[in-house]
Amino acid sequence: MPKKKLTRSKLVKKLDNIFSQYIRLSNSKNGNCTCVTCGKVGHWKNGGIQAGHFMSRKHYATRWNEDNVKPQCIGCNMFKAGEQYKFSLYLGGKLSEELLQKSRETVKFADVDLLEMIEHYSNEVKRYLS
Repeated sequence: MPKKKLTRSKLVKKLDNIFSQYIRLSNSKNGNCTCVTCGKVGHWKNGGIQAGHFMSRKHYATRWNEDNVKPQCIGCNMFKAGEQYKFSLYLGGKLSEELLQKSRETVKFADVDLLEMIEHYSNEVKRYLS
């Protein structure tokens, strides 16, 4: 029996999930991540560390851009609205400006593009966990 095709919203959710894992794993040392805005350290999986976005996730042009997404503690990411100013200091002026400009681009990913990114980041997560 063929696999049921995932809806676009489920593809986006699946990609968000695996991309978040990748960001936290790729920025961890001995399983721990450091929040880029306050310096809090937590385990990549269950230490209160999230994948924080410099430019909001609503901007698809930068939503899954590795330069735009870094580890942040839940306090900075959720309760302090991402601490965008401190995030920009971490990134530096040039990269912050580039991400701002890129976020203004209109981008429409096809389902096949989302599936390719899911496969790519799934393989990267497996590589980090092996």
